[in-house]
Amino acid sequence: MKALIVDDEARVRKAVRLLVDWDAHQIDEVLEAGNGNEAIEIIRQAKPALVIMDMMMESGNGIELMTWVNEFAGNTKFIVVSGHNDFEFVRQTVRHGGIDYILKPIEAEAINVAVAKAVAAWRSEEDDRSERQKQSIQLNEFKPIYGEKLLSALIDDPINSDLSLRRLCSDGIIPENIHSARLILVQTDAGNNPLIKRFGGDTELMNYAIVNICNEFLHSPHKGVAFRYWGGPPEIAIILWDIQTSVVELIGRINHGIYSTLQVRMHFGISSIGNLPKQLPYQRAEVAEALQRRNLLIHEDYCHFSSSSEEFRDRKEIAKAEVRGNVSTTNFADVKEDWKMAVISGSPEILSTAAQHWVDELSRGGVVTPEILNSWKNDALLFRSQLVREMLGPEAEGALAELEQADQLHPAPYTNGYSFSLFAWRDWSYTLMQELAEVIALKQAKERNPMHDIVKYIELNYASDLSLQEVAGKFFVSREYISRRFKQEYGINFSDFIVNIRIDKAKLLLQNPRLKLTQISEMVGFHDVKYFSKVFKKQVGSSPKDYRDTFKS
Repeated sequence: MKALIVDDEARVRKAVRLLVDWDAHQIDEVLEAGNGNEAIEIIRQAKPALVIMDMMMESGNGIELMTWVNEFAGNTKFIVVSGHNDFEFVRQTVRHGGIDYILKPIEAEAINVAVAKAVAAWRSEEDDRSERQKQSIQLNEFKPIYGEKLLSALIDDPINSDLSLRRLCSDGIIPENIHSARLILVQTDAGNNPLIKRFGGDTELMNYAIVNICNEFLHSPHKGVAFRYWGGPPEIAIILWDIQTSVVELIGRINHGIYSTLQVRMHFGISSIGNLPKQLPYQRAEVAEALQRRNLLIHEDYCHFSSSSEEFRDRKEIAKAEVRGNVSTTNFADVKEDWKMAVISGSPEILSTAAQHWVDELSRGGVVTPEILNSWKNDALLFRSQLVREMLGPEAEGALAELEQADQLHPAPYTNGYSFSLFAWRDWSYTLMQELAEVIALKQAKERNPMHDIVKYIELNYASDLSLQEVAGKFFVSREYISRRFKQEYGINFSDFIVNIRIDKAKLLLQNPRLKLTQISEMVGFHDVKYFSKVFKKQVGSSPKDYRDTFKS
């Protein structure tokens, strides 16, 4: 905090500097001026919180300085120090908001009380100013959101759309007497990770930047307004009321601006001209249809008109219209059997051929739309679910859960992306079939080889009277099969495998001195303690008692 001492006598300025306890008042810089005119210049530049001033000075008297401070530096507090006990001076001090009028000679207590009062008043007002400034900043932050909410309400709340339009007009967002407009949707790509990464993963910030670029081309002159549409998934909408402008040329300029800044071009769904605001809900459906039915194989076309618009017919897109009326000239059923045989075979070559056949069929008619892609993608996932249930039966749910988890690592390409690649969809279909083939093969191999489950069963039931016949019956295999597999996989027969498990468990139990040998024998499946001791000694090389003694300290 700064303070300024104004007096034409140097000795008075020095006295004030010495008498005031500046540190106690948290004033860290004290300036001086010899007259009123000099003081004004210092106040303009340094903006002190407090001015301690004399009334009678040769150049620029105290009343003139008080008047100037009151008019041009209203936040500054001032204290008058004067050698004149003049009622008019006191009255002028009070009139201009002075904190105190102190007579010379100056007393330390009186001036410190006055400075404390002035500092407290300044700090209180500064807190109020800061709070008002904070509220003003918050209000300015909320204004765009409020405007976007009103603009979105024109589309989503037709009952109150006239009221919303009047508010938008009064706020200067939409000009008065606008009765017709187009609705345009800017299609953003949630799958464009490089672009999103440029904004630190913040899609809101990315959309904010795109809206600003669009508005640069719309606001000069005032042709329309771009905003974040709040009525569904994150979208950017444009209401274009300058219907005389060539919308294709305008979109071209906007897209060039987006490309110059972000190095991507975007697709725009454009409605027919309609009444503002009554037609906006219908125009919203129009542009959604236009974007969903755009031909992804035409890479340089970024303006997509609804089929009911005049421009759609003027651009000679009748051929497209005929295709748009039919979701696809082929359907997934044409490749379903190929996929099934490829998955069952598990051959990378056959899987690759099936994936290529899929994209060939997909693009055979010369038109691929987001609508077609979504349909084919859903059919592919349905095929996967049906085949898993057909091939795996009770194991199907677990396999599907694994596959759905794998989908997180290998998601399908975004159907509404800025660009489209048949190769990306071919690779996705290949990966989907490959993972499906692997999961089915693994589950079936486990089903054909029940040894894992047999061993687990023995480990859980070793204390029971397990017989080869009982285990074979439980797992629906022959005794010979189990005997053969134990020899192949473990190098011992079924009975020896059980004995090994029982002896291993007994060795652990023998470390507990409170357990008797007869208890341990029963716990590991031996009903005769002498037979248990005999088998234990044969396996371990010492009797159970001697083995236990090795753990005694």
